[in-house]
Amino acid sequence: MKRLVVSCKTADQVFDDFKGAMLRAQKRKFKGEPEYEVSFDNKADFNRFVRNIPILSAIIVFKPRSVYELAKLTGLDVSNLNKTIQFFEEIGVIRVKTAKVSGRAVKQPHVEYDEVTFRLAA
Repeated sequence: MKRLVVSCKTADQVFDDFKGAMLRAQKRKFKGEPEYEVSFDNKADFNRFVRNIPILSAIIVFKPRSVYELAKLTGLDVSNLNKTIQFFEEIGVIRVKTAKVSGRAVKQPHVEYDEVTFRLAA
């Protein structure tokens, strides 16, 4: 099961986490299943991610064959949806595959994670 962990951290905290992971890897002390983490260092990007979680849910549930089909299912404008999908793709949350549907090349969004977890420090 692939798990995506979403957090808010500074660049120094991310670097410290990376150093710790490298030390554990060198000592071969792995705990549990691997996690894939997306850390935001500013509140605006984090809020944009949270605001668009329903789009991620729609991709997981409906497995749309194209961005246009996803737009019809969610009732969103294709242009705005493309911007959101591009944002998700840039941060590594989704992958966009090019596929042929009825002889046309279409973009097909795909979420590779089974679970999304938030880690927020107080």
